[in-house]
Amino acid sequence: MTGDKLPGGTYRMGDLTVSRFGYGAMQLAGPGVFGPPRDRAAAVDVLRTAVELGIRHIDTSDYYGPHVTNEIIREALAPYPDDLHIVTKVGARRDDQGGWPPARTPAELTEQVHDNLRRLGLDALDVVNLRVGGMSSPEPGSIAEQFGALAELRERGLIRHLGLSTVTADQLAEAQSIAPVVCVQNFYNLANRQDDDLVDDTARQGIAFVPYFPLGGFSRLQSDVLDRVAGSLGSTPMSVALAWLLHRSPNILLIPGTSSVAHLRENIAGAALNLPGDALAELDAVGG
Repeated sequence: MTGDKLPGGTYRMGDLTVSRFGYGAMQLAGPGVFGPPRDRAAAVDVLRTAVELGIRHIDTSDYYGPHVTNEIIREALAPYPDDLHIVTKVGARRDDQGGWPPARTPAELTEQVHDNLRRLGLDALDVVNLRVGGMSSPEPGSIAEQFGALAELRERGLIRHLGLSTVTADQLAEAQSIAPVVCVQNFYNLANRQDDDLVDDTARQGIAFVPYFPLGGFSRLQSDVLDRVAGSLGSTPMSVALAWLLHRSPNILLIPGTSSVAHLRENIAGAALNLPGDALAELDAVGG
């Protein structure tokens, strides 16, 4: 299977062609995205299977673990296929308690870029996202200093393309006045549609929109609707949620994560689910 045969086909992110169905490596670390995995060999197997199945978009960060996921990616996949593109993010670190404090000074961002390069074993990073907000919502304010620091590293050839994570439309516009943005990674799903306008705006501009937490923040009533639709289609809530995201806009890229090969295959098969018109209407109403 190649990337164009995965659910959703492919998308151009800058000058990179990626599979719209990607893989998020966060769950390869230990519990709470902290420390090593329980089964490192299984984590390596998941990554190799993802590439064998045609996935050409892997999302990671050196603060996952910390360092754990990038080290496993290098062990599993280096030397990397020419058409495999790894997207990482900077702007946070991990403390001794497993917290996620921000780390966004120009010096900290530069250090994080070099950490990603070293642990992934790369001379240049395909895409680096600047994480601005918290786990689920943006923080207002200028990002010119931080994004400008990454733009300088791009000019030096250490980064090919730049993206943003957990940002507002104003912050995206500010970043674009400094350097091109190829992707935005925000909290967005069937039930949490605050970024509907941003999805449409990025689509018009040819910018990839990469939602995280495809089942995060659902109310009980919203979950009931999702469960009912999934049941009527003989599918699972996760499959329906992923299929809806692919249907929502052609610039949406998926990065569901798992530490299980079986679950990886289920996610891919589920995202290919055909959603009939009545099911789409019912699902669209969930976020209304």
